[in-house]
Amino acid sequence: MADREQPVTLRTRKFIRNSLLGRKQMVVDVLHPNRANVSKDELRQKLAELYKANKDQVSCFGFRTQYGGGKSTGFALVYDSHEVMKKFEPHYRLVRYGAATKIEKASRQQRKQRKNRAKTVRGTAKGKAAASKDKKK
Repeated sequence: MADREQPVTLRTRKFIRNSLLGRKQMVVDVLHPNRANVSKDELRQKLAELYKANKDQVSCFGFRTQYGGGKSTGFALVYDSHEVMKKFEPHYRLVRYGAATKIEKASRQQRKQRKNRAKTVRGTAKGKAAASKDKKK
């Protein structure tokens, strides 16, 4: 936990106010000497304080630590409201932040196998063929 007490400096550049999507977007440079990296959760908190927004309205992604450490660069979006964020932010990022739930579905391989089994049957039996063979396995 001593790591979290080390000082972290945030610098934003290429700042753009995107009124169509209801957000401020920017490149964030994080200076973190004597520290491996900074968690996205901590960055969201610091950016929220910096731009006088709620933590739920901030999205951080694409952070890469420079070779040798001490500096990371990524992208941040600060939305005008949580509703606007839910409207425009990709679902997988909303799941990351806990603003949405992950859609549970069968694995990619299982979906392909079901599709190919259904090809062998015609008409209304397609649904039954896919379902019955799943139960056998």
